[in-house]
This record gives sequence, structure tokens and C-alpha cells, in this order.
Amino acid sequence: MPAYNAAGTLATTMRSILDQDVEFELVVLDNASIDGTGDVALGFDDPRVRVHRNDRVLPIGANWNKAVEISSGELVKVVCADDILLPGTLGPQLELMRDGQIAISSTKFDVIDEAGEVEDSGLGLPGLVGAQSVLSLMRTIVRHGPAEFGPTAAAMFRRKDFRRVGGFRGDLVFPMDVDLFARVCEFGAFYGMSDVTAAWRNSSFNLCSRTSTVSKLTELARFHHRLGREYPHLVARGDVVAGDLRLVRQALERLQIRATALARRRPDLLR
Repeated sequence: MPAYNAAGTLATTMRSILDQDVEFELVVLDNASIDGTGDVALGFDDPRVRVHRNDRVLPIGANWNKAVEISSGELVKVVCADDILLPGTLGPQLELMRDGQIAISSTKFDVIDEAGEVEDSGLGLPGLVGAQSVLSLMRTIVRHGPAEFGPTAAAMFRRKDFRRVGGFRGDLVFPMDVDLFARVCEFGAFYGMSDVTAAWRNSSFNLCSRTSTVSKLTELARFHHRLGREYPHLVARGDVVAGDLRLVRQALERLQIRATALARRRPDLLR
């Protein structure tokens, strides 16, 4: 669990993990927070918890890579410090990953608000439930976009594959996790579980909400064009064009929302 200035949500997230009824370790990496994040993590008297702290703030990609590297399990799940795991969901995913032919699995997810109330449920994995080839995964990612895969907390991958692809690439922050998912599928199948196992927190303080629409759309365009260049045998030109058109539609929708908010003097619509 990489954590940066997450004292407000960290305890809830950690409890959601520690309440799972399987064997695991929980490694919390405090990225030199200044809000007491480390104190919250150290407040859990549980032998499964290990807390580390960086001497200085690392870029997000480097911090996430370090969090994985200082853990020790063969199977890895990265949980952001404001998301949660739902009760009893870790066991079935671990059981599924006993199949060595599966490189990565992920599940559907819920969206919760800042108070933890469910805003939407059963999202994600468009057309990807069950065993899927790397071809299906790549093309769906490019055509539908990384947001359809939900929080990293829904996914589980193998440490050996993480190392083989060089870990997270932090140059494109917004699609960083799904970029990893796509690349590790070179080494096995993707399996989409129909269960809801995790929840992403829709809040005013997470990275997504603090990133401008222009920055996100720019990164997403660079992301799927890069996949097209790196995997031309998997991502067709038509897939890349479909991805571009999706981003154009999103940009136009955002402009419409902004115009409505200005006309009605409703800044709350911009959230």
C-alpha cells in the first residue's frame, strides 16, 4: 500500500484488508507524508503489518515500484490508501491465481463517496469476464480506456512478471496501473472475475480528482498510442482510432458540462 498524506482514509483501508480471512502481509510505504500517515499505520498492532517510510517524497511511479519490491509475496495486490477491499473477497482471488496459466486477474468494483457510501456498483471489465487472451485485453484497454478497469485494488498479479516487464512506468501517471496489467499479460492469460471485490473512493482529495481533464486525456492518448507502437501485432490501427474517438467524445462532454456550470453558476457540476 503506497500512502502519501492519507491519514484521513488509511485506517479504513487497512482495516478492510486486515479483516480478510487468508494469510498475507500488508506492507505500507509512507511516502514522506506530513499529515501523520505513518502514525496511523504504526497504530495497528498486527504482525501482518510492516510499515516503511521514505526519507523524501518519491515520484508516484518510483514509490509504487518500491512498495512492491519491499514486499515478499509471490502474488501482489496494490491497494491505494483511500480505496477498500470488500469482506471475504481476497480468498477467492488467491484461489483463482493458483492456476499458473493466469498472469493477472481483476474484478468488478464499486464506487464510494468520501463518507464511504456506495455511489455505483458492479462496474468494470467490459466484455472481459472469464479467461481472456492478451489480444482481447489489449484491444479492450485501447478501445474502452483504463478507467473501465477500476482501482488497482481489484487486480492481482505475479511478482515475477512484474519484474520481467520492469514494473510500473511512471511517465504516464493516470493509466500507470493498467499499462502494467497489459504488459504482464505477455506471460499468461487475463481472468476477469464477475465478483465485486474492491471499491474506489470518488473524493476531492484523490489523484484523479486533482488532475485536470486536459492532463488526463493527454496521458490516455499517449498511452494507447504507445501500446499500438509497442504491440502492433495485438493493437490494430482501428483500435487506436477508436480510442482517439472515445477521448474526443469525453472532451466534448466535459466542455458541455463546463459550459452548463458557467451558465448556471454551478461550480459543483465541475467535480
